[in-house]
Amino acid sequence: MRPTVYIHTNHKQHIGALVSAHSMRRNSRHADKFDVELIELKDYEEFFKPYEGRDYLRDGVSRTWLYNDLQSFTPLRFTPPERMGYAGRAVVVDPDVFAVQDVFELLDRDMEGKAIWCCNRSGHPASSVMLLDCEKLPHWKLADNFEVLFKREREYKKWMNLGYEDPATIGTLETVWNDYDRLAPDTKMIHNTRRRTQPWKSGLPVDFVPAEGNPYSPVAWAMYLRRRLFGTYAFLGNYKPHPDKAQENFFFGLLKECVENGTISEELIREHMKENHVRHDAFEVMEKVPDLPKAA
Repeated sequence: MRPTVYIHTNHKQHIGALVSAHSMRRNSRHADKFDVELIELKDYEEFFKPYEGRDYLRDGVSRTWLYNDLQSFTPLRFTPPERMGYAGRAVVVDPDVFAVQDVFELLDRDMEGKAIWCCNRSGHPASSVMLLDCEKLPHWKLADNFEVLFKREREYKKWMNLGYEDPATIGTLETVWNDYDRLAPDTKMIHNTRRRTQPWKSGLPVDFVPAEGNPYSPVAWAMYLRRRLFGTYAFLGNYKPHPDKAQENFFFGLLKECVENGTISEELIREHMKENHVRHDAFEVMEKVPDLPKAA
């Protein structure tokens, strides 16, 4: 089984996922030694749609499963072992993660007998970038794991933080493999994790549910009441420009290359503009953005 990089995504982050896939191949000196595949929510539509409108526990409060939410793809990060027949190695990343350096260094890493390698964030494993030994994860079965979420036998955030895994099976990666909105000379993968400032969404209406996790926070309670009284995305405003122009340039430099090499068509970008998945001035930004340095 060839090592595979998986980018899990939905319709709202499809362009980001395609750019991510391009970055993985572009910035690797060993691109012939691994595959890159998207895991798309639409391919699991028949599985997920029956859960529409059902509540589950997240951050200590009830949330409603919405197929159309910005982050409805997140359960798919647990599917690579199944897809690979529980054999071989996989890297799985969010669609807002982009390779700055060679992802093959991760695929070729000594896993020291562990099943999972990932970075830590706020004291917890961050599953948004993971190196997996698929043979060691036979219990990762999407149908079973997702169903118990709605039986209140599993909590969403604990699941995403790998809280149901044996800590002894998890290794800790250097933070440069999942650099949160930080683009520096040592960054290996950049993660535009602050959703409100994702570079390709500036100016669009916000279409994600902010965290409501702190029960002692007046802000959290205000956000909870806003959602319950006025609707999922009411009064959330618009996405803001990314504060680091270099990160905007990096993304749009990659997107420009995708258009030039035919990986992404102008027509597809325009379709996603109409759906408010990509900022409406994307072509103007691409015209002005400097070319990226050639891959090493």
